[in-house]
Amino acid sequence: MRAKIRDTEIYFDVVGAGLVLDEAQWRSQPVAFIIHGGPGADHTLDKPTFSPLSHKIQLVYFDHRGQGRSMRGAKETYTLENNVEDMEALRQYLGLDKIVVIGSSYGGMVALSYAIRYPQNVSHLIVISTVADSRFLIRAKEILAQRGTEAQKAIAQRLWDGTFENEEQLKEFFQVMMPMYSFTYDPNSPQPASNLLILSPDALNVAFSGFLRSYNLLDQLPKITAPTLVIGGRHDWICPPEFSEEIASKIPRADLRIFENSAHLIRIDEPEALRDAIAGFLFYNS
Repeated sequence: MRAKIRDTEIYFDVVGAGLVLDEAQWRSQPVAFIIHGGPGADHTLDKPTFSPLSHKIQLVYFDHRGQGRSMRGAKETYTLENNVEDMEALRQYLGLDKIVVIGSSYGGMVALSYAIRYPQNVSHLIVISTVADSRFLIRAKEILAQRGTEAQKAIAQRLWDGTFENEEQLKEFFQVMMPMYSFTYDPNSPQPASNLLILSPDALNVAFSGFLRSYNLLDQLPKITAPTLVIGGRHDWICPPEFSEEIASKIPRADLRIFENSAHLIRIDEPEALRDAIAGFLFYNS
């Protein structure tokens, strides 16, 4: 499905019923926006992990502008600011009131930004493997220098510089770097839905060569009013767990969960535990 909003067209998909029969009465399900990471990825890799939650909440997946199946446009419009405003426009387009906001990695940055700007529209906030300011770039380089192979250090330079020339180079980057992203990585176990993934180097390049270098929400985190769950992976190289701890310390009454057997991709390393944590958080804060 597609929504023509603002100056773009956003691809979105819905999993789960909005209205369910509960003990002979109809009940509206909470609606959650699932915000994908990257920038430069799409929503498809999130579906195998999050879609089993659809018996508890209705899930809205979408691709950021210029990414996945959403419309391409001027590269200078591929910004965090526009991602936040596109998300709000999509909420209005769908006629929704308060939503559950779930964002991973870069999606977590969008989620935090949205919750700061539109606190009245967020019922619950869940951020996974993310950061609140640009210091993660320096820390990730330090961790890569300690743990990475020479091939990983070399190919990561394209990330830091934002110089991917095409989708093939971006695919190569993730192939080489996957042992850093996943604590349980097995090259003989293909990732579900990976053949459906559309990578968008332009969106990634704009972010890493531009706005991520000045990204900073730290002073604004106390403005978040929704019940918040912050999740990090103990072995995360690019969004290390100390940044999850910092986010949780600055958001009033936030809960923190560090997954001890996960790196950045908790959805791959501990998917069932991740779903349990989300479902439990939503149940106890309903």
